[in-house]
Amino acid sequence: MKVQKMQKAVTKVDIPELTCISSGKVREIYEIDNDLLIVTSDRVSAFDVVLNQGIPGKGIILSQISKFWFEKFADTVKSHFITDDVEDFGTEVKQYADSLKGRAMRVRKLKIFPVECIVRGYLVGSGYKEYQKTGELKGIKLPEGLKFGAKLPEPLFTPSTKAEIGEHDENISYERMVEIIGKEHAEILRDKSLEMFKKGSEYAESKGILIADTKFEFGMDENGEIYIADEVLTPDSSRFWAIEDYEPGINVPSFDKQIVRDYLETTGWGKTAPAPELPADVIEKTAQKYQEVFDKLTK
Repeated sequence: MKVQKMQKAVTKVDIPELTCISSGKVREIYEIDNDLLIVTSDRVSAFDVVLNQGIPGKGIILSQISKFWFEKFADTVKSHFITDDVEDFGTEVKQYADSLKGRAMRVRKLKIFPVECIVRGYLVGSGYKEYQKTGELKGIKLPEGLKFGAKLPEPLFTPSTKAEIGEHDENISYERMVEIIGKEHAEILRDKSLEMFKKGSEYAESKGILIADTKFEFGMDENGEIYIADEVLTPDSSRFWAIEDYEPGINVPSFDKQIVRDYLETTGWGKTAPAPELPADVIEKTAQKYQEVFDKLTK
């Protein structure tokens, strides 16, 4: 699937025939019978601000990468995915088929656990800053002398709260996670997260990609069965590096919107809305990065 040649970004698909129950930085969620319809737009955010322009094809790539992983992890945990065939979305949305194709999923309606299940395989981001100060990562003692970007001895599970839109997630201990959702559910979410991260990392490395870190979300149906939900191991929920670029101690470029962030940092923007307009070449290069990771993973 080649999507970066799309001429125009789809920043929103309005479906007035359905009830919209959530509109986030990237996705709209609609009720559709007893299920949900998740529509992933081409919107892009940086520094918690949604930009006026989108990245053409980005939403399709995010949806299709998640679908790819849902199928690959089917023997580890069930997913909320039902179908992405627009013919199965119902007559109310047939007129929007062209806009929805590839970027919309019909999924099970679940009670989402109020925690983000973060798994870290490498020492980067806020984790590295914490390690510099304390020698620990989320309360876990690490070997001395690790460089920025070093591979951790074992992937670490470091949960956070799931913040409301416009607010920031808060890192929490595993013990706090147990208090929030209960010991049994916490153990399942932790174990499933680590298992998917390890399986996904092994597969991605065979395709030339390192997964530095990621986040998972889970939900539960009315029978108490647990499902993986939202997106899985996409460039927006994970930090992907090309193996050939990786070297501990340097800031490795990632397959995501880093190009957008880097450009915005040069503009003197105060990181509050509205954001500056993006040049055409920044949009095109970002689209190419998303396409590149999709091609590497799925071919």
